[in-house]
Amino acid sequence: MVKRRGLILIFLSLMMAVGAAWVANTWVSHQIVSKADAAPNSQFVVTAAMSIPFATKVEGRHLKLMEVPEGVLPEGAFTDLEQVEGKVSTTSISRGEILVAERFAAHTRGSTLAALVAENMRAVTVRVDDVIGVGGFLLPGNTVDVLAARQDRNRRAITETILTNIKVLAVDQTAATEENTPVIVRAVTLEMTPKQAEKLVKARTEGSIQLTLRNPEEEDPVAEPAKRVVKKRAPAPTTTDSSVEIIRGTEVRKTKTKT
Repeated sequence: MVKRRGLILIFLSLMMAVGAAWVANTWVSHQIVSKADAAPNSQFVVTAAMSIPFATKVEGRHLKLMEVPEGVLPEGAFTDLEQVEGKVSTTSISRGEILVAERFAAHTRGSTLAALVAENMRAVTVRVDDVIGVGGFLLPGNTVDVLAARQDRNRRAITETILTNIKVLAVDQTAATEENTPVIVRAVTLEMTPKQAEKLVKARTEGSIQLTLRNPEEEDPVAEPAKRVVKKRAPAPTTTDSSVEIIRGTEVRKTKTKT
């Protein structure tokens, strides 16, 4: 009796597994379309099947084809799924958005982060704490300014902004996140030119650095014009006339002197 009940349960499990596989296969078959399925005067374009976070390597599950009229595609739009698969997103992409080439980077070798570094730019990692890291509000894709603090020869504290509008590539080991909540970080990777990297390393050696979070819509501040220094002329020396009386016996003579 027990063996018979066990066989029935095994049979039911197999039937349910076969049914689930058939339903899944049917759903996938309905989702897959090809260019040959396009109606006259229309074509397919690749769109996001789900939200694609910044610095994400694109897979097939992220993509789907959408039929649109001919001649309405934006410049650089992908028309084939294989054109996008394996690339890395350089910005956050919303579900249903048409995918264009300028929002992706090729990923040939190395880490995903390496594909995000723009041409002629460098990635530099700096250690921070929860305060220097803007209270943990730094996320990949943010922009920051870099402040450097040091002491001059008279041991007076000097603080100045050495770099502005620097892009954050990653926080700790994370280059992509779907969260907007604060996260305590210990290291931040920044994108900058080689000259800016040299300036940052020098400032870190001479003292300490701190990051300030920027509004992403804010433009670079306009440099304040140099103040004109007016030199005051020293007052001309004043002269006073005085006289000296010289008495020789009964003779008295006055002589004028200037001071």
